[in-house]
Amino acid sequence: MTSYLEAEILPARNTGAIRLYGPEAFEGMRTACQLTARCLDALVDVVKPGVTTDEIDRFVMRYAIDAGTVPATLNYRGYMKSTCTSINHVVCHGIPNDKPLREGDIVNIDVTFIVDGYHGDASRMYPVGRVKRAAERLCEVTYRSLMLGIAEVKPGARMGDIGAAIQTYAESERCSVVRDFCGHGVGKLFHDAPNVLHYGRRGEGAEMRPGMIFTIEPMINLGRPHVKVLSDGWTAVTRDRTLSAQYEHTVGVTETGCEVFTFSPAGLDTPFLDIGAQYGAVA
Repeated sequence: MTSYLEAEILPARNTGAIRLYGPEAFEGMRTACQLTARCLDALVDVVKPGVTTDEIDRFVMRYAIDAGTVPATLNYRGYMKSTCTSINHVVCHGIPNDKPLREGDIVNIDVTFIVDGYHGDASRMYPVGRVKRAAERLCEVTYRSLMLGIAEVKPGARMGDIGAAIQTYAESERCSVVRDFCGHGVGKLFHDAPNVLHYGRRGEGAEMRPGMIFTIEPMINLGRPHVKVLSDGWTAVTRDRTLSAQYEHTVGVTETGCEVFTFSPAGLDTPFLDIGAQYGAVA
């Protein structure tokens, strides 16, 4: 049975209970998430052929320092970088390194900043120069999947409604949904209850209630959904070496629907696609 408790009475660890946050926390999340969104906006001009993911990582670290904050990933469970950079067939948790990006690559950049204890978590896909239509289409499908999932967020709905919307659309486009990783509760903790599956059945799972805050971050593959984690313990790749894409927003359940905390203030949620602006009203 799912437990729901006011956030302030729960300990600073994942107990399995779902935290319900109040107006002060929602304001804190707006601040943290918009800092993250502005950093992701700034990266649009950074990502280009010849740039290394280490350079991207250093940019994110400098951005955090200049803002008086820190990236949540740094030293998290032994992870030693300020961001995750997942290129082409890397599904998630790609570790920045000194290998230059190449023309035609697509890269997911995942950033989480901590501001006054609140975690602003988001990721986007970026093109490296001109990309092939197949890669562009995968990113379109992935972003649409994310936004269809977000459209299901409202009081009284079930968490399974999110996954069902994402899975139905992605599979209708002959793509597959990664099942090994999921979205998660977020707020004062980086990773908290509930788990947010990107596949499932309508009417199943925990009920959404006002005050819940969580990420939705579908990973969509051009090929089969199966992944493997490399020997570094972090980097997850598609087993069939096909392309993978991911977009992530942090959302909160309101009394009447959903607030998306991580929308780009500059409208750059999909910097190389023409589909971003039509979804701006889903806040």
